[in-house]
Amino acid sequence: MTIIRTPDVPTPEAFKDPAEAVARLEELYTQATQFLCDSFADAMDGETPTERYRAYYPEIRIKTSSYAQVDSRLSFGHVSEPGTHATTVTRPDLFRSYLTQQIALLIKNHDQPVTIGASDTPIPVHFAVANNPDLVVPHQGAASFTLRDVFDVPDLTSTNDDIVNGVHDAEGNPGPLSLFTAQRVDYSLARLSHYTATDPDHFQNHVLFTNYQFYVSEFESYARAQLANPDSGYTSFVSTGNAEITDPDGVIEQPLKLPQMPTYHLKRADGSGITLVNIGVGPSNAKTATDHIAVLRPHAWLMVGHCAGLRNTQALGDFVLAHAYLREDKVLDDDLPVWVPIPPLAEIQVALEQAVAEVTELEGYELKRIMRTGTVASVDNRNWELRDQSGPVQRLSQSRAIALDMESATIAANGYRFRVPYGTLLCVSDKPLHGELKLPGMASAFYTTQVSRHLAIGIRAMEHLRGMPLERLHSRKLRSFDETAFL
Repeated sequence: MTIIRTPDVPTPEAFKDPAEAVARLEELYTQATQFLCDSFADAMDGETPTERYRAYYPEIRIKTSSYAQVDSRLSFGHVSEPGTHATTVTRPDLFRSYLTQQIALLIKNHDQPVTIGASDTPIPVHFAVANNPDLVVPHQGAASFTLRDVFDVPDLTSTNDDIVNGVHDAEGNPGPLSLFTAQRVDYSLARLSHYTATDPDHFQNHVLFTNYQFYVSEFESYARAQLANPDSGYTSFVSTGNAEITDPDGVIEQPLKLPQMPTYHLKRADGSGITLVNIGVGPSNAKTATDHIAVLRPHAWLMVGHCAGLRNTQALGDFVLAHAYLREDKVLDDDLPVWVPIPPLAEIQVALEQAVAEVTELEGYELKRIMRTGTVASVDNRNWELRDQSGPVQRLSQSRAIALDMESATIAANGYRFRVPYGTLLCVSDKPLHGELKLPGMASAFYTTQVSRHLAIGIRAMEHLRGMPLERLHSRKLRSFDETAFL
């Protein structure tokens, strides 16, 4: 029988102080990953290993025995029924503030301690060495030994979205405390670094998605202006490739090749800054980005992209505030059936409308001159206009859609699925049903005049949301019957 070597870890201990509980999580995680890193380095440098090396994710666990009623206004911070609930944890250093907040609510609302100890879920060696620049896991066959015979590797059979999708079966096991297991989080952290070319540590709690690179230069200009203002609260700007500046005149070295989803971060010390992600065109990228950013538990994400205006009364440059979505993107149908309604969130809608009014200096009835509220249709075919018009146009008319794009419904639906407050403010860039196609000359004039104002509105909306208490922003509309305690 192969000998399995594991690190010596403290026995599980109960904590009433959330800061002490998180400190223990960090201690256990550091000990486990250091053990795996050291063992892996020795295995790569020495003779073929004859033992197996294993370490486990730390775990948070709470046991309650009462149906005591908690504050009914809260959508998070408590378990829904008595019993044992638990979750595995990764990167407690990255999630320190989040974990401290969530554990504090749990202890307060149930008047019970949380127990911190090692779980029975092994840490894959790929994730353990991910933050050590001196170690790289070789591809299969490159090492002198079979990797999975010596170390645990990522296991997709247990890395899934069952909890999020409401199909998790906890019978005979502790109920889930969190929407994501540690393995699922590690999986997404690795993907985020790959797709965005920025470290997960840089992501802020307010995320703007766009479908055009034109917004990036405007975002950088805004960021530099904020860094020049000592009262702005912003501390640095991070560009693709983790290039970070704190000086408004700082030089940013651009990478020779942009990643699939170029990402930029205007940071604040408490993480309440703004991240801008250019997801490009199409629902697949929109799903990929939100699938992975969701594990960071942002407080809100908004789509600020371009769309086709579907009404003759609209003009190029008009805004569309989505209050419903016609989902023909298809990428989420297996996770979230199309019959599931995606409701508008009042707090987000109000913040966006206020931002439009403030930036355009129009209000009330006059605001209707440049902004329509209605259904946004998202499709997976960029050249939908070339199809038989009796099909798509009739459906669009029956749905009362006023705009069409390829990303907004995906982002909203994944926000609903992942319990992340979401919203959409689009800008009309063409009107294909009325002869105004997106042609080079027309597009250039449009981008010159509209991008700056549109981005300013998105940023202003995020500033409104930043000042809102979390218990108000995170709507109960997004929570299911048997919900996890963690946000």
